[in-house]
Amino acid sequence: MARLGICLYPEHSTLEKDKEYITLAAKYGFKRIFTCLLSVEKSREEIVKEFRELMDHAHTYGMEVILDVAPFVFERLGVSYDDLSFFKEMHADGIRLDEGFDSLKEAQMTYNPEHLKIEINASLGTKYLDNIMSHYPNLDTIITCHNFYPQRYSGLSYAHFAKCSSDIKAQNIKVAAFISSQQPNTFGPWPVNEGLCTLEMHRDLPVDVAARHLFATRLVDDVIIANCFASEEELAILSKIDPGKLTFKIDFEADLHPTEEKILYEHPHFVRGDMSEYMARSTMPRVTFAKESVPPKNTRDLKRGDVVIINDKYARYKGELHIVLKDMPNDGRKNVIGHIPANETMLLDYIKPWLTFGFMK
Repeated sequence: MARLGICLYPEHSTLEKDKEYITLAAKYGFKRIFTCLLSVEKSREEIVKEFRELMDHAHTYGMEVILDVAPFVFERLGVSYDDLSFFKEMHADGIRLDEGFDSLKEAQMTYNPEHLKIEINASLGTKYLDNIMSHYPNLDTIITCHNFYPQRYSGLSYAHFAKCSSDIKAQNIKVAAFISSQQPNTFGPWPVNEGLCTLEMHRDLPVDVAARHLFATRLVDDVIIANCFASEEELAILSKIDPGKLTFKIDFEADLHPTEEKILYEHPHFVRGDMSEYMARSTMPRVTFAKESVPPKNTRDLKRGDVVIINDKYARYKGELHIVLKDMPNDGRKNVIGHIPANETMLLDYIKPWLTFGFMK
């Protein structure tokens, strides 16, 4: 089941603010937390005290907490790969290996008696994971999560992300990825404030657009906001996303007729199986609303990304909803109610025959 998550960086915040953020995120159904030990330079005792209280608070809301670590963190804290009890003492649910060991150690770590999840860096390419898999890890405790990238233009290309993620999913292992809050003055673990995301193409996108894109790929299970603190508005809109449904916003060009509004928002939509290269057709509304009028209006020629409802002049097909995929003329029988926003046009590439889709109100 897909989940939403947040990140916390206690060394740059206060316990009170972090607890408030956890409570707010839980209100909107967020179920996991990523937090980082890479940038923490406190003693073992201070780390345990500070993080345990934070994790206990998260657990009261049923949230899972994963700690980002690396071999140098193990060395600094005096932790061994074959004894992970320190992280259990902190009340963590798992650890993410930002950098790896030698693949054999990773595989052995998945059998830890504390039953901590071992999260592998999904952005490193699949040869690393293949080496771990060759040592027969415990598949019940191994998961993966991509990196985030504070430096502008350093994020993953879509091609690399897709290759890594698809190879991991082929082994039936879960994948998580990061998106970036667009709030001003956010922060991450490092003194860089240029957004935090996995895919570079997402750096300046609204959180819901980035999340809907990741879910549309069907290559990601969990989506995590990497920087602190996302706004309540951002948390709320993410909570409204159905991860299994390709969902669009619309920039309207005209007021909706009551029948158009019902077709758009109240009727379920799926792409007709015998899909045209020119449009994705949702045909069932023409049956449901056969007796209701759709007066002609805004019948300009059609551009890729337009959302169209067929009007009264096309009697047999009146009420069909189309998403235009290829420019074509309009003979006056199709109402252009609006178009997919420019920053969402990449979602059109995921339209397939029989795919369920919808629109955010």
